[in-house]
Amino acid sequence: MGKLFRKVQNLSDSSIFVLVFLYGLFIRLPFFFRDYIDRDESSFIIMGQSWVDGHLPFTTLWDVKPTLNFFFFAVIIQIFGKSFIAIRFAGVLLVSITAFYTYKLTASQTTKRIGAITAFSCVILQSLFGSLQGVMSEHIAMAFLTPAIWLLSRNRSSNLYWLVIGGLVGCSLMVKLNLAYVALFLGLAITYLAYLRTKKLFSVSKPMLYGIGILSIIGLTLLPYYLEGLLPLWWRSVIEAPLAYAGARQYSTLKLFLYLLPFLAILVIGVRKGVFKTNNATTIYLMVATLGTLVAFLKSGRVNGHYLILIYPLILPLVALLVSKSLKGSIKSIGIIVAALLVLIPIESYLEYYAIAKHKIQRGSFFNGEGIAVPEYLSQKGLETGDAFFAEFHIGYWVLGIDPVTKAATQPSNILKDEMFFAYDNLRKTGEEELQHIIEEISPRYIITRKNRRVFDKKKYNANFYINLQLLKGYQPLDTIDTAVIHQKLELE
Repeated sequence: MGKLFRKVQNLSDSSIFVLVFLYGLFIRLPFFFRDYIDRDESSFIIMGQSWVDGHLPFTTLWDVKPTLNFFFFAVIIQIFGKSFIAIRFAGVLLVSITAFYTYKLTASQTTKRIGAITAFSCVILQSLFGSLQGVMSEHIAMAFLTPAIWLLSRNRSSNLYWLVIGGLVGCSLMVKLNLAYVALFLGLAITYLAYLRTKKLFSVSKPMLYGIGILSIIGLTLLPYYLEGLLPLWWRSVIEAPLAYAGARQYSTLKLFLYLLPFLAILVIGVRKGVFKTNNATTIYLMVATLGTLVAFLKSGRVNGHYLILIYPLILPLVALLVSKSLKGSIKSIGIIVAALLVLIPIESYLEYYAIAKHKIQRGSFFNGEGIAVPEYLSQKGLETGDAFFAEFHIGYWVLGIDPVTKAATQPSNILKDEMFFAYDNLRKTGEEELQHIIEEISPRYIITRKNRRVFDKKKYNANFYINLQLLKGYQPLDTIDTAVIHQKLELE
């Protein structure tokens, strides 16, 4: 691989993309067969299926994301059916697109070799360490945003060009709403750079076209709700509910600031050293997009591991520029070291390759996980599953072809997020009431939980006590499938 890095200077962009894609495929391929990687991905799949079945998001099922996120999954399901492979393959494409434009942004400021190192690093940081092997909303959003920043840095004069840029940013915004700060900061940067070139304070044509492009995408997501007379539902679900969620669940400001401080330090060091030029379009757009993302994290009050997918593709070209200027002649030797690391780092992937091979030998299938095994068990036993409640492994709803027991149960953790109930006119006002409604009124025949784990977050003492008591009083363990426990209602004995 070291030789390959030395030859990168002679490779075409299409060849670079193919190499990045193949590396992403190698890292992510073993996870194509796993049912359950992240709760969010499972919820997105369920929401996408509901759209395919003819129900607009938020009408029958509900989750707290803008609608293009669910549209992405709906398109895949509409074309390929219920296919984990198709969804995870789409994830490879998303990661590859983002990494490729990270390469383009880096190579334009340094060299193609450094750009290639950055691209492969971007694939790793979007694919490993936690639940990043699934298809997250951040993956979708960045596949729109990084091409937009690349186009911004090219600064063409065509009106359509700027509308397209706004459209790409609008798409990223309608997948991940907290990118609104990035969209705003990019708009300000467009205005600033236009002023530098024209010396006209009110040179607004490019910012206006950019803004029109964003608003056009937002308008398209609104249109089906307008036609159905459901605009208030869209507004509450897409705009108000995320704000309510952010306000209810926050880290301490100090903890959050310390978490984000390394990213801010990179920007400060780069500017102070004169590496990040304030009159260079590429560095300006990358810096303001990074700052916008950091502000979004601060405003949201929390940073989960997969949130960082939003910042890696933006900060990596800046880090590469800073390192290349600092090390200068040492880049060749670093390239060889990086090439070795690219082979050694994907330990998670190697372990997963081993796990699926072992599963194939022992059980006859590469597909694995409780979200697949539990539905298979219930189907093989001929059990009625129409009102099964997956308190865990809720991708099982999709595999079985049934809907979650309530709108809130689309994402099991949403059952107790009563701050968002207003968005979809939930009849229950508290999470405890919602849980009681599920257990006592819907009274599912089967409840699936995770073995030796709390059903809800450890801070939800009352909810955990209540459901454990109800399982003891009204249910008995039917069977344990790997780490999933199937509880059967007592009257069904």
